[in-house]
Amino acid sequence: MRMYDIIKKKRDGGTLTAEEIRFWIEGYVRGEIPDYQVSALCMAIYYRGMNASETTDLTLAIRDSGDRLDFSAIHGVRVDKHSTGGVGDKTSLVVAPIVACLGARVAKMSGRGLGHTGGTIDKLESIAGFRTDIGGEEFIRIVNENGIAIVGQTASLAPADKLLYALRDVTATVDSMPLIASSIMGKKLAADDDCIVLDVKTGSGAFMKTVEESRALAELMVEIGCRAGKKMRALITDMDRPLGAAIGNSLEVIEAIETLKGDGPADLTEVCLALATHMLVISGHGDEETCRADIRRVIENGEALATFARMVGVQGGAPAWIYDTGLFPKAAYTYTVSAPRDGYITRADAEGYGIASLLLGAGRNTKEDKIDYAAGIRLAAKTGDYVRKGDPLATLYANDERLFAPAEARLLAATEIGAELPAARPLILDIVE
Repeated sequence: MRMYDIIKKKRDGGTLTAEEIRFWIEGYVRGEIPDYQVSALCMAIYYRGMNASETTDLTLAIRDSGDRLDFSAIHGVRVDKHSTGGVGDKTSLVVAPIVACLGARVAKMSGRGLGHTGGTIDKLESIAGFRTDIGGEEFIRIVNENGIAIVGQTASLAPADKLLYALRDVTATVDSMPLIASSIMGKKLAADDDCIVLDVKTGSGAFMKTVEESRALAELMVEIGCRAGKKMRALITDMDRPLGAAIGNSLEVIEAIETLKGDGPADLTEVCLALATHMLVISGHGDEETCRADIRRVIENGEALATFARMVGVQGGAPAWIYDTGLFPKAAYTYTVSAPRDGYITRADAEGYGIASLLLGAGRNTKEDKIDYAAGIRLAAKTGDYVRKGDPLATLYANDERLFAPAEARLLAATEIGAELPAARPLILDIVE
């Protein structure tokens, strides 16, 4: 078998076999197939696409390129939630403890943020002492004893995906549906969960900009998961505006805690309730009405918050911070961004807001950048709100006052104010089963 023939076959619109796909994935991971040939194949896939069988075979080859986790020693139904990424998206911090305290097992591996979207691991590490580098046996023990653990992804998990993503990032082949789907699902399937709910974001702050693109991606990933024997469901949720009011690591943890207490922003609460409900439904807890009622109960009686605090303590963090968010370190400086004119906020470009937070130090441009956990943005007005000139739009947080001017300029450029109230847009745009 030759890589040349595989490239030519896909270039000419042919369908690759499982054997051909495994040949080039395994050869690339071993260093036997050079970047330039894999780049050529990725470009051929970008233009010619892949059918569902090819994409599934690619996903499984990526899954099998490194370690596959064995969670069979975890007692109970294992359920996970994966988001395609967005601005202010702290839903994992809310839904995971809710679902865990209602009996499902959440053995979750999450990633770090890069660019304008935040990572769950970075947010959790804003809590003093919190450990995300927990090994396999300890990880399983924690999940069995407490129902939940959230840790970072290991370097040996799906190494083909890391190599392919780095290559796609510099060859203009990132936005290919089969390559995106196989990247996400290759990592998910390596983690040995029974049930997976996907939160596929759509809009300016998401990778997929239209509902149609997001639906196609969701359908493809659900099909891949089902072919691999998993129970799958996908929600398509709006990311044309930031989710919640907080953008930035410790600010988002605090907002997640407020949501677990029942005092969170309405939009964040709605999305979290929907995700948690569907996670419980596909894990066999009950029908939607029963699951939603149970979710409200564990929020109201404090069980969900207690589960989160217990997870923090078991993983080396300070549970006291969960019950007293005033213990989180504060940024040295704050700055209020004011509305430049009267009118309705007709659009709050989520990507622009995420970049403004990045400029304050809350994110990374490269994997080596150091995050300022206290930096970020708290919104005072959102899409659909009426503001008068001089009203606060947002408060910026930073440990260097020089960062405020570029962040303010970026946030204002991302905020459109007009005379007409914008049409309402639902948060849950579609469900794919």
